Amino acid sequence: MNAALLIIDVQSALCAGEEACFDIQRVIRTINDLSTRARAADSTVILIQHEELEGSLQYNTTGWQLADGLLTAADDLRVRKTTPDAFYQTDLLSLLQAREIDRLVVCGLQTDYCVNATVRQAHALGYDVVLAADAHSTVDNGMTAEQIIANHNNRLGRLSSAVSRIDVVPAAEIRL
Repeated sequence: MNAALLIIDVQSALCAGEEACFDIQRVIRTINDLSTRARAADSTVILIQHEELEGSLQYNTTGWQLADGLLTAADDLRVRKTTPDAFYQTDLLSLLQAREIDRLVVCGLQTDYCVNATVRQAHALGYDVVLAADAHSTVDNGMTAEQIIANHNNRLGRLSSAVSRIDVVPAAEIRL
């Protein structure tokens, strides 16, 4: 299988200050370990950045930039998006198809928004998905961030179809 690592919305505005996601420094370290292993295995690494017309995620503002401490490489691909689903009106699907990617490893922010939407759409498109159970995060939102993360790991890990599946696995156990 040809895998790609999707790193979703690990941007400054979501990693520092009042909008910082839960346990973000540990999550970034876990993502860095995963991306280092992906690059060593010659897997495609795709950095996805969310943008909005107003607020902390406006294109090219400080908050929109990738978070301090997130390791990147010159040959990482980049995708800009304006909705939680990283496939919607972006070139993500065509990038994956051009590289004959059939398996996606997903990590990033925020669990209950962009990670959830992208994982579900990838599954609907027939991709086998591995969600790095300990490499995504969010903020408190009706439940604690820890509860939201656990809930999504549980729910997404139960999805499968005749064509594709979602596995939820700790990052250290993911093979690329």
